[in-house]
Amino acid sequence: MANIEEIKNVIPHRYPFLLVDRILSVSEDGNSGVGIKNVTANEKIVYGRNPEQLIFPHPLIVEHMAQVGCYLLMNKPEAAGKLAYFAAIDNVEFKRDAVPGDTITTEVTLLGGRRGIWKMKGTSKVGDDIIFEGDLTCALVDK
Repeated sequence: MANIEEIKNVIPHRYPFLLVDRILSVSEDGNSGVGIKNVTANEKIVYGRNPEQLIFPHPLIVEHMAQVGCYLLMNKPEAAGKLAYFAAIDNVEFKRDAVPGDTITTEVTLLGGRRGIWKMKGTSKVGDDIIFEGDLTCALVDK
């Protein structure tokens, strides 16, 4: 488990774009893990389709997933001295919105990497409801 300070020691993201509040678990081999994002109405990034309806934007759910994956990837020995750049998304499916009061729980699995290009697969849930699934690609580049 990692708290916000420990997360900040691993990934470069900072307020207002640090979208992982806690890492709940990491597998023994470091290839999968679970992170959370608590959605609140006090965040400037929460907006609505109309003034009465606040949601957490779908692209930021994708970014949240990428940051959980980045946390896993940056703990790999081959990531030393590198940065992870979000490169692509595939097989994306949004199933429902996340709203203030929700905790987004995201599980990411690193599928493997070659020549600095890493693939990962993730699922985000609120409670037992899947809200987003997708495949992400990241590139490790020199700092």
